[in-house]
Amino acid sequence: MTGNRRRIKRGESLFRAGDRFDTLYAVRLGFLKSTVMSSDGREQVTNFFMAGEMIGFDGISSGVHSCDVTALEDTEVCVINYDKFEEAATSMRSMGAHVLKMPSSENVRQHGVMLLLGSIHAAERLAAFLLSLSQRFEQRGYSRSEFVLRMTRAEIGSYLGLKLETVSRVLSRFSHDGLIEVNQKHVRIFDAEGLRAIVSGVPLSEQH
Repeated sequence: MTGNRRRIKRGESLFRAGDRFDTLYAVRLGFLKSTVMSSDGREQVTNFFMAGEMIGFDGISSGVHSCDVTALEDTEVCVINYDKFEEAATSMRSMGAHVLKMPSSENVRQHGVMLLLGSIHAAERLAAFLLSLSQRFEQRGYSRSEFVLRMTRAEIGSYLGLKLETVSRVLSRFSHDGLIEVNQKHVRIFDAEGLRAIVSGVPLSEQH
C-alpha cells in the first residue's frame, strides 16, 4: 500500500484545508501540527502528530481535508493511497480490525482533549497535555520522562485554549514545585503522579 516517501521541510504544509482527499500519511520521522482558521481569522491548533501516527482521516467523510497540516521540524511521511488502503482493510480481516481502531483511537484522544478544554484551570490542561505526550512517546519506544517539545509555547497555548503567558507561567510553576524540569524545549518529568493529581483536581498545596 505504501507508495513514495515524502519529505517536508520545517514550516511546509503536508496538505491544506479544502485539498482533495485521496491519501493517508504515516509519519516516519518528525513532528507536525494541524490547524484550522477560527471565525475571527486566528490560527487554531487542533492536533499534533509524531512518528508512528497516521494523518489524513479528517478527509474521509467529505472527500476534502478540513484542516492544514504543517511540519514543525523536517519530517518524512509514507504516502498511502486510500483506495488501496481501504481494499486491503476489507480483504484482510486482521488488518481491517486494526485499521478501524486508528480513527477510533484518534477520536478517543480528541474527545479527551475536548473534556480537558472544559476545565477552567490552566494547570489541569497543561498537566494533562504533558502526560498525554509522555504516554505517546512511551508507546513509540521513547522515554516517557524525558522528551523535547517540538511545538512552541504559543502553539501549546493555541491547542489548550491558553495564552502564551499562561503556558509559560504554569510550566515555571511546575518546575518550581519539582514536578518537571524545563530547559528551553527539553522537558524532564520528575513526578508523574503529581501531574495526575493536578489533572484530578488536587491542588499542589494538598499533595503529600
